[in-house]
Amino acid sequence: MADSWEALEQACMNCRECSLWETRKNVVFGVGSRDAEVLFIGEGPGANEDEQGEPFVGRAGKLLDDMLAIIGLKRENVYIANIVKCRPPENRDPLGVEQDACIGYLRRQTALLRPKIIVCLGRIAAMKIIREDFKISREHGQWFEKAGIQMMAVYHPAALLRDPRRRPEAFDDFKSLQAKINELCEHTKAE
Repeated sequence: MADSWEALEQACMNCRECSLWETRKNVVFGVGSRDAEVLFIGEGPGANEDEQGEPFVGRAGKLLDDMLAIIGLKRENVYIANIVKCRPPENRDPLGVEQDACIGYLRRQTALLRPKIIVCLGRIAAMKIIREDFKISREHGQWFEKAGIQMMAVYHPAALLRDPRRRPEAFDDFKSLQAKINELCEHTKAE
């Protein structure tokens, strides 16, 4: 796998490891600071993301930006990526075979980034990154450590749009994230 951001992005743009390449408009590689200490991982691009080639740019992305702003962060301060880089049809959950075909790109992005904190946005990301049997409704906001990296999962912003009653819990999770950033990160401060 590629050993630089540029080579990795080029390899990803040309990927045909699963059938999602056949229907994509754009590969959604990732966005943000390439020396960020905090990595946010979603499940995969939706229609707006496929159109624009950037993760979290629709209504869910606006909500994510607002949640970051509450703790004094901007998307330029963090890195945002997805498990799969191409949009699953009709925004369905990415299939296991699609996740497996794409996970190497995310692993390489993580290796290049070397984040101190990973935040999984939703259950699909949490089940792939933290633990296969992860239960988002029970375990959101809890901290886990893997390979020296602090990890947590929060409700996916799209889930919060569908069920606004979960927003207070999400706010608490982001306050916990704010504290962890201020504890561990050297050049990222959440205010």
